[in-house]
Amino acid sequence: MDNPAVDVLAGVGPRLRALRRARNATLAALADETGLTASTLSRLENGKLRPTLEQLLPLARAHGVPLDDLVAAPPTGDPRIHLRPVRRSGLVMVPLTRRPGGIQAYKVIYPPAGLASTMSLRTHEGYEWFYVLNGHVRFVLGEQEFRLGVGEAVEFDTRIPHWIGSADDQPAELLTLFGAQGERAHLAPSK
Repeated sequence: MDNPAVDVLAGVGPRLRALRRARNATLAALADETGLTASTLSRLENGKLRPTLEQLLPLARAHGVPLDDLVAAPPTGDPRIHLRPVRRSGLVMVPLTRRPGGIQAYKVIYPPAGLASTMSLRTHEGYEWFYVLNGHVRFVLGEQEFRLGVGEAVEFDTRIPHWIGSADDQPAELLTLFGAQGERAHLAPSK
């Protein structure tokens, strides 16, 4: 006789592994991010440990996916995306899409200048596009620096060292599109 609960839980491990690999995250990095041990994460991914809600919640948060995606819950017919902001290093990122992999859309809120972490130029694979919704943005691309206002958009090769932040004493809000590499680069763990 088929047991739907066992079938659902059996699929969690491969989904967890695929999400982690799509982010190019190591077990050790994911352990730091979730508070679970690398050993526990490995056993979950290999199906040697049955996942609990206490383990799945931080994993869903770390991967930026709804809990339903981890357990392959049947669709409810509700197409709405439930916005769950991610806060890290002074940034607030609100995912606007929920499909792992491919292009992702986010609303990003940068804290006022001076409240953000120090400027550190980053590089990663891919392209990024952003549109300024509110405030003013200081954008550094290689050796160039730009001040952008509401309604301005930028597209750039993320292999060029870059940094984005608020240009003044008000937060800056952007609509941004990028792939998994961009998400990891902009949500790097705070040091």
